[in-house]
Amino acid sequence: MAPASRQLSHDPLWPRAGSWPAFSGTADAALLGVPTWRTSLSPTGAHATPTAIREALPRYGTALMGPPAVELDDVLRIADAGDVTDPDGSAGEARVISRVRDLADATDLVIALGGDNSLTYPVALGAQATGLITFDAHFDLRDGISNGTPVRRLVEDVPAASSLGTARIDPSRIVQIGIADFANSAAYAQRAAEWGIRVITLDELRRRGVDDVVAEALEIAGAGEDSRVHLDIDVDVCDRSVAPGCPASVPGGLQAWELRALTRAVAADPRVVSADIAEVDATADAEDARTVRLAALCVLELLAGLAARR
Repeated sequence: MAPASRQLSHDPLWPRAGSWPAFSGTADAALLGVPTWRTSLSPTGAHATPTAIREALPRYGTALMGPPAVELDDVLRIADAGDVTDPDGSAGEARVISRVRDLADATDLVIALGGDNSLTYPVALGAQATGLITFDAHFDLRDGISNGTPVRRLVEDVPAASSLGTARIDPSRIVQIGIADFANSAAYAQRAAEWGIRVITLDELRRRGVDDVVAEALEIAGAGEDSRVHLDIDVDVCDRSVAPGCPASVPGGLQAWELRALTRAVAADPRVVSADIAEVDATADAEDARTVRLAALCVLELLAGLAARR
């Protein structure tokens, strides 16, 4: 992790992000730390990332340039709900599901700060998602329980906290954006195809552009009445130059601006009720903390999308 920086300057006319109050029962958006890491397929310090993202947020302001320019804090009530303690394992997943359920009932958008990608499973269940969009280089359709299995588990597994009324997600309402060559196997590609998951590869995304892909993804994941979409932002979909703190990021992935544009565009849809930011290892980041800072900007892009709904 990058060394502690000098104290940031203060300007009363330039509000900084991140100084949001503790959640007290209602808000437009709530942050929740879900520091999963114990089942990761590669060594990780991802449990340190929620704290690192919170520390990075004050590096940025809260103003959208419009026009007209507007401060996020003027149009949204944003709260921080703290962290779920020890979210790994069946008991930890049950705690995450319960906490997200409570927050989803009281907010328009729950933003879960991971943690490795295993958090997607309990967060989506807690939000009672009926559809799923992932930004990810990988399918996450492996067998077992790990950061490589959340999409398969959302399709196949009986939830650990079934008493909360959680349900599987129909794979025909899953869209995976950014799936990359040399980052998967043909067997998992075949599994996705057999299940009816819509896969939009990195190459297809770049041919078609952000707006066209987002429109299709929301149509599929948001299909049906009373739809509720969960967005999984796996930062390792990005190029390694902008995301060196992701163990599985590779050269040639998305640029930072592409991830930010995708995030804001999806979050602007009212059917999106929850999102997670996953696979950033704050302890393995570059000295300038560029991966953590990108994750913090994804938080702000989610909030910008929410503000656009108003």
